[in-house]
Amino acid sequence: FDSTNNKVVIAYEDTGNNGYGTAIVGTVSGDNISFGSPVVFSAANSTKHPSVVYDSSNEKIVIAYRNDGNSNYGTAIVGTVSGTSISFGSAVVFESAASYYPTAVFDSNSNKVVIAYHDSPNSSSGTAIVGTVSGTSISFGSAVVFESSNAFLPEVVYDSNAGKVVIAYKGTSNYGHVIVGTVSGTSISFGSAVVFESAATDTISSTFDSTNNKVVIAYRDEGNSNYGTSIVFRNESTNLT
Repeated sequence: FDSTNNKVVIAYEDTGNNGYGTAIVGTVSGDNISFGSPVVFSAANSTKHPSVVYDSSNEKIVIAYRNDGNSNYGTAIVGTVSGTSISFGSAVVFESAASYYPTAVFDSNSNKVVIAYHDSPNSSSGTAIVGTVSGTSISFGSAVVFESSNAFLPEVVYDSNAGKVVIAYKGTSNYGHVIVGTVSGTSISFGSAVVFESAATDTISSTFDSTNNKVVIAYRDEGNSNYGTSIVFRNESTNLT
């Protein structure tokens, strides 16, 4: 949601157009939504797993994605909404290696974008990186490993009450794990990972409840008949309860 322009932005892989990375601007009116024309931000076959976030400090859209047209490198691009359309600056590589399932969030305490991803060549490690938007571009600090092996399907959310980034992921033994990160300058540091589900966990999604100041994680519990399951966390410094 672009709160400056009061628009919704959707990013997706357009399989009807060579798998190009595409974005479109939506306008909500009452119970309806209307859309402008789609805009290609990555003419590569194909653009996988786009994750879109709004940088409210710079009033820009940031899209992180895996660029299959460039060796599966982790890539980000900055967009500017105008009316019912969106324009883009130049794409920036944040990881010159295969980067799967990038997920982005805006840290309003530091005014930075944080991207978490599965770094395939590096022992399938879980990695995060901090981005700084300037104009229509984005620059990055150094990548930081938060899980040295087997960190799949990372899902990042920002806890505005604690001023922390929370990453849930499928970790060792496919168990559900969660970890807290603190942004400082252009880097991020982490506390210790916590197992929230001692069974195979998949399809993780998370959000922050700003009314109750809690992080909620929903997931598929493969150890319990694939039931849809959720859990609530309270952030205490760099740990979760």
